Amino acid sequence: MTGAEWKTEWTLDRTYRSSSGEVRWAALGAPDAPPVVLLHGTPFSSYVWRGVARALADRHRVFVWDMPGYGASEKRADQDVSLAAQARVFGELLDAWGLAGAGAGAEPAVVAHDFGGCVALRAHLLHGARYRRLALVDVVALAPWGSPAYRLLGANDKVFEQLPTALHRALVREYVGSASAVGLRDGVLERLVEPWCGEAGQPAFYRQIAQNDQRFTDEVEGRYGEIRLPVLVCWGAADAWIPVERGRELASRIPGARFRLIEGAGHLVQEDAPAELAVALSGFLG
Repeated sequence: MTGAEWKTEWTLDRTYRSSSGEVRWAALGAPDAPPVVLLHGTPFSSYVWRGVARALADRHRVFVWDMPGYGASEKRADQDVSLAAQARVFGELLDAWGLAGAGAGAEPAVVAHDFGGCVALRAHLLHGARYRRLALVDVVALAPWGSPAYRLLGANDKVFEQLPTALHRALVREYVGSASAVGLRDGVLERLVEPWCGEAGQPAFYRQIAQNDQRFTDEVEGRYGEIRLPVLVCWGAADAWIPVERGRELASRIPGARFRLIEGAGHLVQEDAPAELAVALSGFLG
């Protein structure tokens, strides 16, 4: 395998049947190492974590998964892929992995990106999921969120589902590419775009946007002061999707939270500065 292939190779080799459809997942690292779970955001998949996951797997048991409706996981017309549903599914997976109800000191550490942050926060604050530590990377957690373009797509999902294939692909490429401050390599960009194309992928792209509503963060935003575990908030200094000021504000609302700025990185810190992010997370996770 060449160096370029190693950087783009990523396979989720296990399956879990969740309440919102089939979930694809994988685990890296020694089975007896401290567990870490990585959550992706939208419109991404666990693929964005591949470099960081491999780095962390040297000292941890790293769990990665594609949320229902994303990446390699199931996509279907009647599927609930809302943030509320994803938080429930996350709880189901923690239980299936034997990480739910773990004793003190044995809980998993959780690292979440984008709306994965909302998923992790909802699971913790609303459903009682227990974590050892929590790292939030450029997360969706504070209102208001969602760009004008994002809201336009969500409000007119049935119209955009009918776009010609080439036009839809071009739209998704432009949208995904804008998450990087330095630009994504063609192979990486195509890997992120491909799950949103085709008969199942195209409607799934607009479906997940239509179901992502700010009320899901509104329901937990007032409770961040209740969090009683070590929290690290990481943010790309050049994030054009969610301003750095949101990251600083989020850290200020969580007792004892630390804030870490990643210079030169956009919203997709995992792609723009994977080494810097891996170092920050390794130091925090211990």
